[in-house]
This record gives sequence, structure tokens and C-alpha cells, in this order.
Amino acid sequence: MLEEEYEPRRRLPRHLRPEIATEAPFDYTMREVQATDLPDIREIYNYYVANSTVTFDEDAMTLTEWRDKFYYLTKQGMPFIVAVSPAGQILGYALVAPWKQKKAYRFTVENSIYLGAASTGKGLGRELLAELITRSKAAGLKEIIAVIADQGADASIKLHRDSGFEEIGRMGKVGFKFERWLGTILLQKSLK
Repeated sequence: MLEEEYEPRRRLPRHLRPEIATEAPFDYTMREVQATDLPDIREIYNYYVANSTVTFDEDAMTLTEWRDKFYYLTKQGMPFIVAVSPAGQILGYALVAPWKQKKAYRFTVENSIYLGAASTGKGLGRELLAELITRSKAAGLKEIIAVIADQGADASIKLHRDSGFEEIGRMGKVGFKFERWLGTILLQKSLK
């Protein structure tokens, strides 16, 4: 086709063009967990229990178990936070818990972060972890340990490394779930 024979594509006038739907901004606030949040937290966590190896739990946690955990962490002064949508939906949570029960470990904690399915891939995990680190420092904690499955948790490993955690060890074949052996990767961050 010769250049002079080419006709440019016609465009509809602006008022006749279909509107392109834009995704609503991903908006949330973070706050300390409340007892009324526990049923939603249980549902988020139990999804991972049933469908992934990011937790080695094989049995769903009950609401009673979550209440016990909530009251224990509150009594210990441990940060336990949720991200909440403007409509009040719990999008994800993060917490720290004592690393070991012996008194000498009292300044060292293990962290956990879980997101609802619709909240993944939007940077919420990074924000929850940053807030958890800030609150852990404010609580006088000194070390955070992340124990992450060595299979199926690449995003969690990257998140922790990007947040300044350093790998301190690996344990192979310490868990057995979904008919296969799993190991863990241990990462640590100093809060000094």
C-alpha cells in the first residue's frame, strides 16, 4: 500500500468512548488487633493450614486457640496488628511471639505474617512487616527470628531479606505435610 493511500484509524469522540474501569486504590489502616478480629484472623490462617506448606500446622486452629494466643500475647506486651480495609474487612495480620519459653530468650521473638487471598501481591506484607518491626523496637525487643518453609514460600523469604533479615541457618526434613518432607530457613534481624 502506498503511503498516500493509507487512512488513519478513526477515533470516536471522547464523549462516545467507553469508560475504562479503573481498579479502586488498595486502601487500609493498621491497628492493634482486637478480640472481635479473631474470627477473621482464624479464617485467614486456616486457609494456609489447609492449602499450603507455609505453615506446618496440619489442623485448623479453633477460635478458642486464637483467643488464648491473643490474650497471652497481649499479656506479654507483644505486637499483634491487623490491616483493615475502609469497609472494616481484615486484610491480613502480623504478630510476634516469644521465640522460646526460657526467660533468657525474653528479648527474642518469632514473627508471623499472613494475608487474605485478595490482599496478596499489593505490598501489604511489606507494610505489615515494617510496622511490626517498628512496634517490636518500641516494645524493647532486640531480635526477630523468621522461620520460613523451604518450599512454597519464596515471596516470604524475599520479603524478609528485603527488610534486612539475614539467613542464619537451615534445617532439612523437619516437617512432614501433604505427604512430603519439608525443611525450614531461619532468618534473623537485630533491632538494636
